[in-house]
Amino acid sequence: MTRQFNVIIERDSEGHFVGSVPELAGCHTQAKSLDKLMERIREAILLCLEVND
Repeated sequence: MTRQFNVIIERDSEGHFVGSVPELAGCHTQAKSLDKLMERIREAILLCLEVND
């Protein structure tokens, strides 16, 4: 089963990308590139789902 989540992406004052998932409390990460951010946000989502089960 595939689940979809909304990801909010912003840029901080230092130019890093910051991603958060509003549906999952505490699910956020940051990276220097969008590719790396998407990789990390997928990992963060999996960890949040694992903890909440």
